[in-house]
Amino acid sequence: MSGFWRRLRAATWARSLEFLRDRSSLGWNLVFPVLLVFGLAYVFSGPGQPMFKVAVLAPPQAALDATLHPFLATPQVQFYREGAHEEALHKVQLQRIDMLLDFTAAAPRYWVNERSPKGKLLEQLLRGAGPPLLAREQTSGAEVRYVDWVAPGVLGMNMMFSCLFGIGYVIVRYRKSGYLKRLNATPLRAFEFLLSQLLSRLLLILAVNIAVFAACRWLLHLRMEGSYATLLLLTALGAFSMIAMGLVVSARIASEELAGGILNVLSTPMMVICGVFFSMDGAPRALRIAADFLPLTHLLSGARAIMLDGAGIAQIGYHLAALAAMSAVYLSLGAALFKWRS
Repeated sequence: MSGFWRRLRAATWARSLEFLRDRSSLGWNLVFPVLLVFGLAYVFSGPGQPMFKVAVLAPPQAALDATLHPFLATPQVQFYREGAHEEALHKVQLQRIDMLLDFTAAAPRYWVNERSPKGKLLEQLLRGAGPPLLAREQTSGAEVRYVDWVAPGVLGMNMMFSCLFGIGYVIVRYRKSGYLKRLNATPLRAFEFLLSQLLSRLLLILAVNIAVFAACRWLLHLRMEGSYATLLLLTALGAFSMIAMGLVVSARIASEELAGGILNVLSTPMMVICGVFFSMDGAPRALRIAADFLPLTHLLSGARAIMLDGAGIAQIGYHLAALAAMSAVYLSLGAALFKWRS
């Protein structure tokens, strides 16, 4: 028994020294938690979660405060600026937001969903806020269940982790074990090797996610207004883009700890600001701009447009183009930076 503990202690100490001597991995493990805490503090800073969310159409120079209308000073109501009337009205119909205020016309108006309890309560608060009075407009639409809205986010998040970590760790381990060094002696080129890794992971991820989606659709009766073929095309392009991102991370690194740190730096912000669990409507503009450069944002936005709104390829063309551009950039970077040896 004493020999067992000696071997265990020696192996543990050796592995600890290996980690401590890898200064890059140690640095990531020290810096990443700090960055994560600061990022979450920025996203969730401010007062408590508001009870209502109201979209406002107003001139660009107008401030969203009591000078525009006394109702805008109501506490526990989040007012945010919307740019397009049709998009905002559609959110009222789906009960993603509780009211729409329009101050761009000569006669200010507001819209509520007649089937929304929150909208009716907000209407009473608006009437009690004082003049000027707003003309009432009414729309209708069934509420989208939270499970219908969050299911694409959860499936997309699972896909993100499979894409990034599934490809990143494997290539780093190949390089660390010397497997890539042996492959370098074969006629296989770097681009061919990377593409084969990408296609293999893509087929596996699609097969797994199709099975998971089918099970969720059957068990939870998920809303599906659009085409399955369009959703499959978007999913394949989104997975391709995130796998290519993982290839960039693993192009030169030989340390699994460092690769894990970098992959966490990429995946955690995507999980927070890409709208996995909550909508980014009304979020700070800087966060929404940053999210637009991440593939998970376009995957989730496009998937929700297909499943909840019945969008076609033309409606999600921007998301498809963004994912295609990211895929080309990441794959090119991965091939250019790739090294067979550390």
